[in-house]
Amino acid sequence: MNAVVIAVLLMLLLSLVRTNVVIALIVGALAGGLAGGLGVTGTIDAFNEGIGGGAGVALSYALLGGFAVAISQSGLPHLLADRVVIVLGGQHDPKRVRWVRNLLLLVILLVAISSQNIMPIHIAFIPLLIPPLLLVMSQMKLDRRLIACVLTFGLVTPYMFLPVGFGGIFLNEILLKNIAGAGLDTAGINVIEAMGIPAIGMISGLLVAVFISYRGKREYDLSRIERSEHIEANYSGKSIAVALVSILLAFVTQLYTDSMVLGAMLGFLLFSVTGVVRWNESDGLLVDGMKMMATIGFIMIAAAGFAQVLRETGDIAALVSGSAELIGQNRPLAALLMLVVGLLVTMGIGSSFSTIPIIAAIYVPLALQLGFSPLAIVALVGTAAALGDAGSPASDSTLGPTAGLNVDGQHNHIWDTVVPTFIHYNLPLLVAGWVAAVTL
Repeated sequence: MNAVVIAVLLMLLLSLVRTNVVIALIVGALAGGLAGGLGVTGTIDAFNEGIGGGAGVALSYALLGGFAVAISQSGLPHLLADRVVIVLGGQHDPKRVRWVRNLLLLVILLVAISSQNIMPIHIAFIPLLIPPLLLVMSQMKLDRRLIACVLTFGLVTPYMFLPVGFGGIFLNEILLKNIAGAGLDTAGINVIEAMGIPAIGMISGLLVAVFISYRGKREYDLSRIERSEHIEANYSGKSIAVALVSILLAFVTQLYTDSMVLGAMLGFLLFSVTGVVRWNESDGLLVDGMKMMATIGFIMIAAAGFAQVLRETGDIAALVSGSAELIGQNRPLAALLMLVVGLLVTMGIGSSFSTIPIIAAIYVPLALQLGFSPLAIVALVGTAAALGDAGSPASDSTLGPTAGLNVDGQHNHIWDTVVPTFIHYNLPLLVAGWVAAVTL
């Protein structure tokens, strides 16, 4: 079997049976490296070479964790909880609860979408925005799996459909550029039209999650949220103002410097300078925040090593070209196999942006030979790359939501983020991408 298939499937299987994701990634990398002929030494060398690529993101998460704890220390979560109690009223009228719930979901969705274009800070907002809202969501018994689906939709759909912000990079600088380099004239191609049907697939998954799968109530332990966030019952106008200014400072810094590390550091320092966080307590809070995000950081580091092992085997290209040999002249089968292989590759390396250069060089000439239209080819390659971003244990689009939702240990990365987003986005996106490829 192909080394990529072995590594990815083993990693996913171990994750699903609740093996720690870091262990699953390491074991999967070893299996893939051995199957790809690298040997034990070669596999370890490739893994070690790759882990440096995840160090920057891991450090960012660690500092964002400390910043999130400082925000909690300001009393902002209690303020939000108190306001929700006032809005909901003493009787918790079901209509009013539903109104607040829907408004909160809409706000989170809009912020997630904006993080890809209007303020392109990607996942940096999640550890800042979500932890202060956990009390609010838990009081309404809002299912966190739904929040994970809302966040992942906002992180993935805008870049695969709208050519602005990260979407401008994905669609114009990577997708169209690599397709053109593979031999297709992309002049005059409307990427919004090409990716419209796949985007509808994502929207359908979101609607199913909101109105069917997770519309029911789910209980969470409120005391665990308070203990995990070190929330003080008392807050003041000063502490709330500092918290809001610190969040804004972190956003603006990330926007203009493209550094989550610097943004989180400046936000945390503002808490210390203003006295909201005492100097003698700052070390303890920062360490607590780092512990809170440690798992996510180590997953990012291990995922980078896992991806490097897959690249070193050379079996990613072999998997793509091997699928092409099975197709013959069957266009519907060709579209399906291309999408499935794209799903496997992206789930393995954790990045849809890195998948396109791998698959475009082979898929574009094959699609031209089979008579796919230019729009269909763009939709096919773009969807094949986007597949697996949602639903991968090692993707930013799943790790980010987990980083915000699991600060109190009540949200499992695999079963509460990865599996729900895989079901609600990869499956409809696979169908929608296939429809786009055979109809455009």
